[in-house]
Amino acid sequence: MTAVEEKAPAPPREKRGWLKEHSELGVSLLLFVVGVLVVVDTLLESGAGSDSDPLGPRTVALVLGGALLLLSVLLTVDVLRGGHGEAEAGEDIDLSTPPDLRTVGMLAGFLIATAALIPLLGWPIAGVVLFWGATYSLGSRTYLRDLLIAAGVSVVTWVIFDGLLGVDLPGGPLMGVFGA
Repeated sequence: MTAVEEKAPAPPREKRGWLKEHSELGVSLLLFVVGVLVVVDTLLESGAGSDSDPLGPRTVALVLGGALLLLSVLLTVDVLRGGHGEAEAGEDIDLSTPPDLRTVGMLAGFLIATAALIPLLGWPIAGVVLFWGATYSLGSRTYLRDLLIAAGVSVVTWVIFDGLLGVDLPGGPLMGVFGA
């Protein structure tokens, strides 16, 4: 060995485009668009304050929209000054593994099916499809147990939201069984 060891040349750095280097600007743009939509929709909606509430119901929406716009501007300034988010460094995540598109696709399919079934069959049955479909998509193969748990969770959430909290979720065929 010599006193001066030869070092292997460092691998060339990937050339990344300006947009890839500043990808957080996409989040900033999303915040800006949502903020503008909230503010514009709030201003176009009728509903002035009453005598007991001079601020009116629009105040929270305007504050939220303004906060989204402010966050958008602050994030844009930070990104343009060189700030960037840290890459995921979790020890239980292998970043070189590609995403499991089959699982994501199945989850999306069950979510879309649930949205389509709620008006037709009501939340309790559509919720069973959602909860059972999620367990199936994520790898569980104990069908009967998962179906029973999904049914229980779906009915309990429907009773809590519809019956106790007053959030109107369609009951479908179970409406007659559990009351209106």
